[in-house]
Formats: sequence, structure tokens, C-alpha cells
Amino acid sequence: MENYDIIIIGAGPAGLTAGMYAGRQNSKTLIIDKGSVGGQGLEVPLMQNYPGFNLISGMDLIAKMKEQTENYCEILENRVIDSIEKIEDGFYLKTKNSPLLMTSNEIGAREFKTKSIILATGASHKHLNVPGENEFLGRGVAYCATCDGMFFIGKDVLMVGGGNSAAQEALYLKDIGCNVKLVHRRNQLRCEYHLQKALEENGIEVLWNSVIEEIKGEIMVDSVSLLKDGEKIDYKTDAVFIAIGDNPSNDLAKELGVNLDDDDYIITDKNQATNVEHVYSAGDITGGLKQWVVACGEGAVAAMSAYKDLNL
Repeated sequence: MENYDIIIIGAGPAGLTAGMYAGRQNSKTLIIDKGSVGGQGLEVPLMQNYPGFNLISGMDLIAKMKEQTENYCEILENRVIDSIEKIEDGFYLKTKNSPLLMTSNEIGAREFKTKSIILATGASHKHLNVPGENEFLGRGVAYCATCDGMFFIGKDVLMVGGGNSAAQEALYLKDIGCNVKLVHRRNQLRCEYHLQKALEENGIEVLWNSVIEEIKGEIMVDSVSLLKDGEKIDYKTDAVFIAIGDNPSNDLAKELGVNLDDDDYIITDKNQATNVEHVYSAGDITGGLKQWVVACGEGAVAAMSAYKDLNL
């Protein structure tokens, strides 16, 4: 059994910041993530609104944050929380290797005991839930432009969504040489004005009032069934990239009895504390404005709250 003062679950911007702040208070701290450090943050092609950087990719910023955080706490990647439970003097966690990890020197379960937990589990990509989406995943259907965009350079691609993520990824696809169009179900985008102007300046066409009803193909995607202004049409494309929002990753919160709001996000107070004593939360899992600066701020608050509560 390995003992810690604070265990943080999730190694995105919120989790990394929480780890740095907790470790700097000399709390024995561990960050656990089921995948690689950064999570969905690695997928952000370019940001222009993170303080201190005129332009930086999610991958580069995560690398800087990871390097800094490792000065103050441990980070354990590719470990899934198999079980988590409240015990008399803290919490007991049992972990196992991530099923995504093909090889590992760490075999079997590892058990941990901690006085406090910070849930920074983030969210997962929403799906269109249309025929062909699952069948063509990895064969023309993707949720990460920076991961899969290179396979479609010089080809026709559709980017589905109207928020910041969809706009950023459409601009990235255009920049690397894809022939990209944006598909949006409404007649107005939800992304920042600055991004809307960038889409216009880069000549990225928006298919307004359009909904994909089916993704088609044989071996690879070759078209979609598109409902546009009430009319169904077949639209040729080589790929469909999807950025339509996220679902909160709240399984562990439910297991601990943490209260959720009507949209299934974790409810916290101003100190990022939940209804369960010594359980805190930060980042996208708490809902609200899903921005890196917000996640980092919440991570810092959660860590300091956990530290103070342990030292009352």
C-alpha cells in the first residue's frame, strides 16, 4: 500500500496545476491518469488566448506544464482506477494498467491510500450517434485533427461543430493542406469572434443549417448523408472530423457519492470542494466555461483547499 496526502485523478491542465500547487506545500502528492499526460489538451492545434503566449499548441503547453509539475509531485500515466472507496481515515484506490497500453513494466494492480482526492477527470468527446460513425472510426471518422489530419492532406474533409474547438481544428486542417468545410446545425457559429474572422479570412466555407444523418463508404469514408435546410443530399467527402462538445467523465464521482448537477457535472463550492469531505474537483468536469485558464485556476484552488483542510 502506497500512502499519499493528496491524489489527483486526471493529468490535464487542472490536474497538473493542482499537482504543482499541492506539491509546493510539501504535501506528498500523486497524479494518476488513465492515458497520457494532457488528455484532450494534446489535441488543441493552436491557442491564442493562454496568457503569456501569443501562439502555442496544446501539446507544447502540456509538455511545459508536465516538466514543471514533475518538480513537485509524482505523475503516474496509463493507470486506470479500478476501484475507489471511502475508508475511516481517507480513501483507498486500486489501479490497473490501462487497456490502451500495449506493453508495460508494471504488471498487476497497485494500491494507494490518500487523505484527500482531487477529481480532475475532464470530459470525453460527444458523438454524432449516426450510422457509420463507429464503423468508420479510424477510417475517415476522427475526433482529433492534430492526430489524424495529416492523413487527409490534399483531400476533402468536413469539420462538424460550431464552437471554439471546431473552428480551431478547421483552421489547423486548412493550414496543413486539407480542403475543409465546416458543418454547423445552426445559422450562426458559437466560437469567438476572432475565430470567426479567421475562418472567413482563410476561405473556410460553412454549411449552415446542416446535420449529418449518416456517414457512408466502403473501406473508407466517401460521403455523408446531409440534411441541409430540410433537404437531404449526398455530400462527397474523404473524412469527417467531429467537435460537438463533451460528456463529463463522472464515473468516479458517482462511485464516491459526489453530487452532480442536471447536466451531470460535479457540483463544487467556491473552494472547489464537493459534498464529500476531502473530495475536491477542478477543470472541465465541473462544467462552466471550459477554458485552460479556468481549469488551471480551479486546480490551484482545489489543491490549496485540500492542503488547508488537512492542516486545520
